[in-house]
Amino acid sequence: MTRFPGSVLLLSLMLASFALADPPAARLKELASLEGVRDNQLIGYGIVVGLNGTGDRRQTLFTAQSLTNMLQQMGVTVNPQFILVRNTAAAMVTATLPPFAQPGSRIDVSVAAIGDAASLQGGLLVMTSLRGIDGQVYSVAQGPVITGAFIAAGGGGSAQTLNHPTLGRIPNGAIVERPAPTVAPNGVVRLQLHHADFTTAARIAEAVNQRFTPADKPAAHADNSGVVSIAIPAEFTTRTTEFVAELERLSIQTDRPARVVINERTGTIVMGKEVHVSPVAVMHGNLTVEIQTTYDVVQPAPFSRGTTQVVPQVGVGVKEEKARNVVLKEGATVEELVRALTSIGSTPRDIIAILQSLRSAGALESEIEVI
Repeated sequence: MTRFPGSVLLLSLMLASFALADPPAARLKELASLEGVRDNQLIGYGIVVGLNGTGDRRQTLFTAQSLTNMLQQMGVTVNPQFILVRNTAAAMVTATLPPFAQPGSRIDVSVAAIGDAASLQGGLLVMTSLRGIDGQVYSVAQGPVITGAFIAAGGGGSAQTLNHPTLGRIPNGAIVERPAPTVAPNGVVRLQLHHADFTTAARIAEAVNQRFTPADKPAAHADNSGVVSIAIPAEFTTRTTEFVAELERLSIQTDRPARVVINERTGTIVMGKEVHVSPVAVMHGNLTVEIQTTYDVVQPAPFSRGTTQVVPQVGVGVKEEKARNVVLKEGATVEELVRALTSIGSTPRDIIAILQSLRSAGALESEIEVI
């Protein structure tokens, strides 16, 4: 039996409806960051040794070449064509260099196999230089790789793998050798909003001016929806760090556009309280088509030369439910919309279709974003 429901699908529904009168205030630290104060990505190529026969095979040629080059630096000359070491694996090593990182501090690194190694469990990453986008070496990594995974081999060639054995991590496995390329604030602080919004940028400038400068000499102004420039007050000229700390503690009333986010794959719908619905009537019904196939066995007559046959019997049934209606008045809220849709038994897929129809009809005053 095969069913083709019009909108009745078994999907999960996660609906966030915010009923607060005003959006909650957030610290400036969560809304913006200093221009030039940012992380920097590092990358390097290294070799993981000490594997228990789970390293790269003969097909990965560059692993043998890399091992040969490393041994030559130690005074050992070996022909790479005669190397067959399955306890070694080539890997890409990545790390994130935080702002203001000083030489001698340690950072975490991630190690990922790039050949045909089966697992990096129990391996040791030998000294690997990590470079930035400018080609300079900013850190050096080395240490045992922690994968949190394993491969259990069984009889008959069967095996069981837990988690991801070809990707590992080395906590505090890299030492910073060069200061991070960070621009320190000097005279003017520029804040970059994490989510550009003109209203939020204007509120940030207003809050800073109320806190640090007189009304006739505002020091902060919004350059655009994503950047706010602030002149460092005279009393903080030699104390830039303290001034930034004071900025981060400011509470800002954030603003956000009315938006409905839909994930049709999982049936997830997220709506904020800013979503408004104009007066509208919604009629919705389901159409179900049921196709059922049964098999009858036809026996030949006794003492005949016929054979037993299986004859399929196909039945088609169509059932359409009566349309269910919802009427929303002027000023309807998201809570009323959700309560009305769930009262008529709407599924997540139904609600997604209804929301799209409301937007097309001009009754839903918000953006719809499909992810």
